[in-house]
Amino acid sequence: MTSIAWIALGALRLVLFALALGLTIISFQAYSRRRSERLQYAFIGFAFISMGVALSTLTTQVESYTALFGIVETVPFIIGFSMLYLSLFQ
Repeated sequence: MTSIAWIALGALRLVLFALALGLTIISFQAYSRRRSERLQYAFIGFAFISMGVALSTLTTQVESYTALFGIVETVPFIIGFSMLYLSLFQ
């Protein structure tokens, strides 16, 4: 039996993924209009963050969650935030 809390968690994860994907699309549109290195890094950063959100949602559905899954879902966040850092301080 699925509780209301699990349904709410699933809905919140969908909202989180939609927001991350929306930021990725907006940053891609900005980069397409004005091709600068800063906007390129921002777009790549948001794309990796969106990938991290998607992977974290998928890996929590796996019953045999291990440290390897944790590493796999953390690496895109590290790359994404590093790219955002580069876009802001370049």
